[in-house]
Amino acid sequence: MLTNLFQSALGRSTLIAPEDTWSLLALLLASVALAIYLEQRYVWASKISGAIIALLIALTASNLGIIPTSCTLYDNIIWNYAVPLGIPLLLLQCNMHRIWKETGRMLVIFLIGSAGTVAGAFIAYTLLHSYIPGLEGVAAMMTGSYIGGGVNFAALAQEFDVGEIKAAATVADNLLMALYFFALIVIAGMGFFRRRYSHPHIDRVEKEGESQEARTQAAAYWSRKDISLKDIAMNFAYAGAVVWAAKLVAGALSALIPDTGVALHMLNTFFGSEYVWITTVSMACATWGEHQVEKLSGSQEIGTYLIYLFLFVIGVPASIAEILHKTPLLLVFTAIMVAVNMLFCFVGGKLLHFDLEDIILASNANIGGPTTAAGMAISQGWSALVGPVMLVGTFGYVIGTYLGILVGGLLGA
Repeated sequence: MLTNLFQSALGRSTLIAPEDTWSLLALLLASVALAIYLEQRYVWASKISGAIIALLIALTASNLGIIPTSCTLYDNIIWNYAVPLGIPLLLLQCNMHRIWKETGRMLVIFLIGSAGTVAGAFIAYTLLHSYIPGLEGVAAMMTGSYIGGGVNFAALAQEFDVGEIKAAATVADNLLMALYFFALIVIAGMGFFRRRYSHPHIDRVEKEGESQEARTQAAAYWSRKDISLKDIAMNFAYAGAVVWAAKLVAGALSALIPDTGVALHMLNTFFGSEYVWITTVSMACATWGEHQVEKLSGSQEIGTYLIYLFLFVIGVPASIAEILHKTPLLLVFTAIMVAVNMLFCFVGGKLLHFDLEDIILASNANIGGPTTAAGMAISQGWSALVGPVMLVGTFGYVIGTYLGILVGGLLGA
């Protein structure tokens, strides 16, 4: 760690100050560019994926004290603008008429994974509650996070007052999420799993890569395409319009539906989520406006680039030193929950004859949420799975908070 050196020399704990937005932006853009270059240049990097490489660069930079773990660039610009704009562009590839038969069962494996998260919370609590005070509140927060996402984590953190342990739980959450994404990418390429599960999307990407004789699968999938200035303008105009409309609809419905009682609160949470409406409008455009969509070039490339920026950002808060110094058992607690989720998904998927890609993405959507699952699907070239995993991941926002409250209430009783 270089934080002490930076503190004595610069008067701050990081080389780049949180308010130095341009330096942070330059590093972010350069890191993503490097990740994409490596992915398309080297076979080993293609197997890991540029998305995970970008995340690992961020993880390394933050843990060495090069960049801060929180700043305006991450918290406001990337989260509030890059992610919402990227999702509609990615979902333009997802015609539900075409992909429903392939992926309609993904909700089943997602729910099995959610059950695994709840079971993991009870198992981890039983093993560790004697060593970590206030663990029932942490169990509730992590249940919400590992079914829905950060939205649920924040809501449950307000519901259960866990004090200073909240910061350590956040770090453990981010670190395990980053490590698990890497593990899922490795699993997708392992012969052990490929021999035991069907994997049509992986086969398709490999076949396309071989036919184009590119250096890597990523280079083959992201081969050069015709794109004009008008295409870029139309893509951003479309994405901006979708996000604007989604925010208006979500805000209106959130104000219209009373946030009282379990049923109404669930409806308020679901219909008041801008991501529900971004997904819905985007999927509708891709499904019923397929002829217009075909005229747009570059939507997938632009959307993927914006998601890569997001994946860099989610690797930043995972401070390994902080979690090891403050509450190392929290890392064990979250690892147990992730492991049980994974066990439920892969065993349940095997019994129900699910494809390997469906299992990987459903578990990813549990642990990281819809945007991270979509990023993984795109980075691997599984474009037909982006829309379904976004939908099931968004559904996790709805049930995550309630299952978290249920877990916390039962453990605290």
